[in-house]
Amino acid sequence: MTTDSASASTPRTRRRGILVFLRDVLIIIVIAAVVSFVVKTFVVRSFYIPSASMERTLMTDDRILVDELTPRWTGYERGDIVVFKDPGGWLDGQPQAPAQPPLVEAVDWVLNVVGISASDSQDHLVKRVIGMPGDHVVCCNALGQITINGTPIDELSYLNLPDGDTAASNEPFDVVVPEGSLWVLGDNRDRSRDSRAHQELPSGGFVPLDNVVGKAFLTTWPFDRMGTIDGHHDIFNGVPDAE
Repeated sequence: MTTDSASASTPRTRRRGILVFLRDVLIIIVIAAVVSFVVKTFVVRSFYIPSASMERTLMTDDRILVDELTPRWTGYERGDIVVFKDPGGWLDGQPQAPAQPPLVEAVDWVLNVVGISASDSQDHLVKRVIGMPGDHVVCCNALGQITINGTPIDELSYLNLPDGDTAASNEPFDVVVPEGSLWVLGDNRDRSRDSRAHQELPSGGFVPLDNVVGKAFLTTWPFDRMGTIDGHHDIFNGVPDAE
């Protein structure tokens, strides 16, 4: 009798052990999903760069991390490189991103699983903030520089311009940035469809702050380009606040 009882209890013990294991796995999955949701929604996300519009600062197919949390308290400033959702009409007719190398796809898949990578990168854009709400932004003065509230800025340290060209933009503009919006430009000015190219849209080429996901702060891929992303904020230090 003792042997039979012990034999009968062994399968029950095993079943109970399996159920406990499955319960623990389910709890871990739920916790991981909640943590991933919180991280992706409020803290940091990964995006890839689908075009050459931000070269040399960001290269095509770079992977970047975007800080969603800090700007909720500090806001944005001129020079920040921001990722934002299409305000409407900016991405119409844009080519689809090419297939990525297997290793990059694998890394992106893992980041998607944990909720950090953005599978919707193609629905977003990345540009540099030039004009803040209320700023009067004009291009260009006699030296080819953009002026903000009457003060010229020297952007040559980060602009990707053709040899011999020193003009910050070959498309003139004169705008006042509305409240709650930004004026953004790509560093590769001649290959960037940015605020200048969308002035005829209902948004006027401005990006609503509500569309901004966050501020890019780190390049994570490829490994030889890993490092912090420079906002070149010193260039804008002399710009007075908007009246």
